[in-house]
Amino acid sequence: MSKSFAGWAIAAAFVIGSPLSRSQTAPAKASGGATPAPAPRHDISGTWTPARGEGDGIQGQGAKDMPEDGKPEHQLPYTPVGLAKLKQTLPSNGVRTVLPADSNDPAWHCDPQGLPREDLFELRTTQIFQAPDKVLLLYEYGKVWRVIWTDGRELPKDPEPRWFGYSVGKWEDDYTFVVQSSGMDERTWIDRAGRPHSDALRVEERFQRVDHDHLELTVTIDDPKMYTKPWVALGKLRFNLEPSNFDVREMMCSPSELAEYDKLMGQPASGKDNR
Repeated sequence: MSKSFAGWAIAAAFVIGSPLSRSQTAPAKASGGATPAPAPRHDISGTWTPARGEGDGIQGQGAKDMPEDGKPEHQLPYTPVGLAKLKQTLPSNGVRTVLPADSNDPAWHCDPQGLPREDLFELRTTQIFQAPDKVLLLYEYGKVWRVIWTDGRELPKDPEPRWFGYSVGKWEDDYTFVVQSSGMDERTWIDRAGRPHSDALRVEERFQRVDHDHLELTVTIDDPKMYTKPWVALGKLRFNLEPSNFDVREMMCSPSELAEYDKLMGQPASGKDNR
């Protein structure tokens, strides 16, 4: 069951214009089916939507490339501590699903999703702006924004936990921007399937500008307390570049609508008193 139903307020669409954005945000359409225009150097700015439709970024059973679907090839390399912590999570999707009203998913109750889950559940239209010392990411889902520092700073050694942690980025080559993040709040889940993480979590995001009109995102999870080795949660999810005047919808967690949804759907299905 996708979480893009009532319980989220779908309000007026909005457009974000900013002097931080660069000039190369409108698609450069190839003529007559020719090869797409080349990517600009050191530039991932623009408004990006999953190329195969927004449903491609929902990832309702967990991380797209490692869903919790019961298949042996998608079994994660848990440590004993990680497996014990996994058993404490009660997701409302996947092979361990419980009824929505019985889930202990923090995001279900309108806590921030945090990182990396913002990439691994309901990854919809994303706006990217660049400045000399930072890159800003604005997500449609939850109307969340992130700052990725590009001024050469290191990740903090003993950070105060944050929902979305701390992020630094650099260009690996002319077309690949690599982000490292740490310091994520342990209350968050890795993904919708309830995969756990610890304070040792490191997340790597690789944004590769394939050509002018396409961007690919790869997300790798590294948490030695929970998993015996790093694993790829999202592998080269492709995005299309939208025109600069593309409207992005609001998609917010509304506690009042969530309570109404639980009243109408969650509790009757479980047989609980609906008072």
